[in-house]
Amino acid sequence: MTSTVAAEVVPSGEETATWLDALRERCLAEAHGFVEARSIENFAGHTEGELARTVIPQFVASGKFLRPTFAYVGWRCGRPESEDALRAASSLELLHCFALAQDDVMDGSPLRRGRPSLHTRFARWHTEQGWGGSADRFGESAATLFGDLFLVWSERMLRECGLDATTLARCWPRYDRMRAELAVGQLADLVNDARSLPSWEALLDVLRRKSGNYTVRRPLEFGAALAACGPDVLTALAEYGGLVGEAFQFTDDLLGVFGDPLVTGKPAGQDLRDRKASSVVVLAAEMADRRQRAEIAELLALTTVDDDAVARWRALISAAGARERLSELIRERAEKAQAALDPTVFPRHAADALAVLATRCAERDR
Repeated sequence: MTSTVAAEVVPSGEETATWLDALRERCLAEAHGFVEARSIENFAGHTEGELARTVIPQFVASGKFLRPTFAYVGWRCGRPESEDALRAASSLELLHCFALAQDDVMDGSPLRRGRPSLHTRFARWHTEQGWGGSADRFGESAATLFGDLFLVWSERMLRECGLDATTLARCWPRYDRMRAELAVGQLADLVNDARSLPSWEALLDVLRRKSGNYTVRRPLEFGAALAACGPDVLTALAEYGGLVGEAFQFTDDLLGVFGDPLVTGKPAGQDLRDRKASSVVVLAAEMADRRQRAEIAELLALTTVDDDAVARWRALISAAGARERLSELIRERAEKAQAALDPTVFPRHAADALAVLATRCAERDR
């Protein structure tokens, strides 16, 4: 049965931001506690779990919990507060940890959330133990396996959240679609990185499949489906989620080029060093004049992207107008998302939460 908080006070206005901040902490506590218990259950007394019992819970605790937040707000579009639904929403953070662990291996990223990525931590541990063989290979293999565990634990946490089977049955198709889109979108992203810059339309297609839908739209639909919301709510959430998901990814791409490492948790200009075909780079190529296109071709041909090349890329992106234009696109999508919050469709508390989240996704420091 769904447990409901008695004498609920519905947040509105300025209280909404405080409620959302508290929601993140509640989701963190649920996910962290679940992973801590699973780590002890699976690794206590085993040498291979010595590092895992500390690193894995820490990895979970450092997240923004954006997907669980959207999922729970989706639930609140049709149902009152519920600890069981909160646990169901929190399970999506473990799905995200699965994606991050394996994404960092594929990208060769040394940092995640301002700390060494999982494969880096496990490689260092291999070296500290004095084991034979390749430390890097060990780290990548261990991170991939822990990514698999996160995927298993995510489904287990959802299955054991406390909601009855009939309620959960409404979310399984959404959950499966989200997981499949994540994998397919990641593959499309690899293809984009492996060739010359894609077109703007091709980039948008990958962005929506890999990040936009997975970050905002699908979690919202997941929560709303659990709450048995009607087609009018699901349709409005799909429109809102698509817009906010794009705004979120565009902002992420700007941060990947121009962001402060203290905000991004990664070295300045890391996306450029990784040769990512991100929206800001593709847009610069689309907007560039003949001289700028020649310089872009020269930069793309470089074997190594050093600090000087990063500085040239940044100057070129700004000169072509791509930085300013992408900021405009972010604002446009955030405004359209706000307009999609029809007061005849959404409860006031849910609409307030969605409005704050749209602003937060679009206005991160960039």
